Amino acid sequence: MHDLAARVLRVLDPEDAHGVTLKGLEMGLGPRAGRDDPILATTLAGLALPNCVGLAPGFDKNAQVFGPMLAAGFGFVECGTVTPLPQAGNPRPRLFRLTEDQGVINRMGFNNQGLEPFAARLGKRGPGVIGANIGANKDAEDRIGDYVTGLTRLWGLASYFTINISSPNTPGLRALQTKAALEELLGRLAETRDRLPAEGKVPMFLKVAPDLEAGEVEAIVETVIANGLNGIIVSNTTIGRPDLRSSHAGETGGLSGAPLKALAQQMMGEFHAATAGRVALIGAGGIASGADAYARIRAGACAVQLYSAMVFGGPGLVQRIKADLAQRLRADGFANVAAAVGANR
Repeated sequence: MHDLAARVLRVLDPEDAHGVTLKGLEMGLGPRAGRDDPILATTLAGLALPNCVGLAPGFDKNAQVFGPMLAAGFGFVECGTVTPLPQAGNPRPRLFRLTEDQGVINRMGFNNQGLEPFAARLGKRGPGVIGANIGANKDAEDRIGDYVTGLTRLWGLASYFTINISSPNTPGLRALQTKAALEELLGRLAETRDRLPAEGKVPMFLKVAPDLEAGEVEAIVETVIANGLNGIIVSNTTIGRPDLRSSHAGETGGLSGAPLKALAQQMMGEFHAATAGRVALIGAGGIASGADAYARIRAGACAVQLYSAMVFGGPGLVQRIKADLAQRLRADGFANVAAAVGANR
């Protein structure tokens, strides 16, 4: 029934369909998963997950439906990106389905309601691992200060934090990935973290773009480790354009879904080689099946995230991915997810 509803929603404008979906979930109309297969349980930077398949940010920007998405079968949910002040984002249309390519282009521009509603909802959360993806307002004079504000306001409310410097839709944001800028950003965040109450300390991850130059992977890894972050999410959307068939292929913005898979898989291998197990890696980008999740885990991911694939696979996709992944783990003799991490090396 839920997958049928997803097919019906695909006749609507993508952003309108997303809004209808959120309203339905808030009304309790979402799917409910059963108990997870024990083989999928894992630990991510000290966080105990019932399964290793998470919901990527962008779906629940304002922390409205993390409970229903956990109930639908995700092992963890990342909300956001949230900025200190509310902002409308870029003009519509700004979200495009590439049906022929099983991909999505977005140029949303961090549209969200701001920190205060986000914090209020997180403050009422129940059990489960809920992450907060924090960003900077487009017109901020001190963008690094915006990340510090987000971390400080949400301290003690989230299970983990993701520092998002890799969206292509906020002009200049990806410049924070350069070595000097990243050292300043992560240094200020580390100082802030160390001043905040110890009881609120949770893992911090950095989310990176897949469009990196030679040498940038190693520089990012060393800066992350030097500042005591716990992991790296590989990767955000790409500004590249592989061969695409859709009529929307020429739209500007970040490309996600199936066309991103090969690049994200390659970048996972590069980050795994550079980290050598020193920090956790989370795989995102183009994951739409158990085979995709398994390949990313074998390349070095401790856990995976998806979002765009649900546009085409419906809400039942997460259950299908988990069932297939469990079968693949057992077929290859792995006792659990952790045993398969980096098996390709």
